[in-house]
Amino acid sequence: MELRDLTKAMSECNQEDTLKLVSGFAGQGIQVNAILDSLTLGLKLLGEKFSAGEAFIPELVFAGEIFNEATKILDPYIPKGQESQVRKKGKVVIATVKGDLHDIGKNLVGTFLSLGGYEVIDLGVDVPNEKLIDVVRKEKPKVIGLSSLLTTTMLGQRQFMAMLKESGLREHVKVIVGGAPVTPAWAEEIGADAYGADAVDGKNKIDAMLR
Repeated sequence: MELRDLTKAMSECNQEDTLKLVSGFAGQGIQVNAILDSLTLGLKLLGEKFSAGEAFIPELVFAGEIFNEATKILDPYIPKGQESQVRKKGKVVIATVKGDLHDIGKNLVGTFLSLGGYEVIDLGVDVPNEKLIDVVRKEKPKVIGLSSLLTTTMLGQRQFMAMLKESGLREHVKVIVGGAPVTPAWAEEIGADAYGADAVDGKNKIDAMLR
């Protein structure tokens, strides 16, 4: 029984084996972060399958459920007072821009970020730029992710970038944009830091920006 077996089980969405291995490793005294790293690598491999068209959204959602069950098993093994130190890479705010009510892609991004160790603040859909600026000022996130699924609402992303600069907050936060009509060229045009093609790519881009 090795950690790579756990990675394989997680990447294949094998719930029974994953949870059994997590319980076994924890009981043996293996460090919680080592187990989490193995689970996260499994999710990364599954994400690569998704990007290659070899896995689909229901599998990603199921993998998220398995991961959450695994973390419940690990909770008793986290030393008291260190809970906040485990898997917390930073704070990320996500939202769908004003006038847009689509949330499936945004929700999936939030799930992957949470599983990847980020503290996620999900503001929901139809979010005004003024509220976004206020949240950036108050919460001081490392990254803000803006989703737009309609061509007509993409301008909200451009307007947010302008407001962020005018407010003097631009240098304090990274911005990633995504959504069906959004392209890398659009992200570059409006001055965003990155473009996320899908949930997996978005999480990977955020990892790269904060490395």
